[in-house]
Amino acid sequence: MTKTPEAVAEFLRGSCIAVAGVSRTGASAANPVFRKLRAGGYDVFPVNPSAPEVEGVRCYPNLASIPGRLDGVVVATHPDTSATVVQQAVELGVRRVWLHRSFGKGSVSDAAVELCRRSAISCIVGGCPLMYCRPIDIGHRCMRAWLNWRGHLPT
Repeated sequence: MTKTPEAVAEFLRGSCIAVAGVSRTGASAANPVFRKLRAGGYDVFPVNPSAPEVEGVRCYPNLASIPGRLDGVVVATHPDTSATVVQQAVELGVRRVWLHRSFGKGSVSDAAVELCRRSAISCIVGGCPLMYCRPIDIGHRCMRAWLNWRGHLPT
């Protein structure tokens, strides 16, 4: 198995994580991330401005409405809104952002990556936390191996 990149290990050492982009129907890539982190003992806060509740848990319209301090934010939104979420993270002093992407563009936008860079935020570009949260399911093990083979694992 490929070694876990330090930025990923540091992100996953946090205990309070917001997951932006969860859906009421569970159809978003954010929902499995939310469930896995929650099952793993993290304090996880779902974020969707249009949903008061997701999977039986209070949902927050934005990062500022989440009580307490966040250690990191997983962004699994459309790339057109990822920079908005990153700007919210900047305003709150969040130091770690993960821009989710399995295949295609995912949540990655040049604007979001550049905002992280300018704001000295540790930004994981691409991949999925489920490639590293144990136990890792077969699909995410294969995704991690494939991305590694292609030289596209997040660093």
